[in-house]
Amino acid sequence: MLQQTSRKPSLRQRSLLSLKQAADLKDLFAIFANDTRLRLLHALVQAGELCVTDLAERLGMNPQAISNQLQRLADRKILATRREGNHIHYRVVDPCVPTLIHRGICLLEDTREF
Repeated sequence: MLQQTSRKPSLRQRSLLSLKQAADLKDLFAIFANDTRLRLLHALVQAGELCVTDLAERLGMNPQAISNQLQRLADRKILATRREGNHIHYRVVDPCVPTLIHRGICLLEDTREF
């Protein structure tokens, strides 16, 4: 289950991004700038938790390619894992991810046919 976000200042209330913060944000967005990772995240948000085999089947990809992308997301603490026998199950733990994906889809829908 996703955790609730804590009360954070709005973007208008924050100081202008420093060069380091802007670079860190760019690096974070680069993680999301991959069609496979976005599809993986969407599938995990929809299902709650899935193993590599189930994700590979849903996306029509081989499990090794899925594992590599999942590892990048887990390294950023966007995903958490749970082992069950030989299977590792992944779930989204960053509460901002579903909102970010949803807002991106909304932007696409507002600017062109989706």
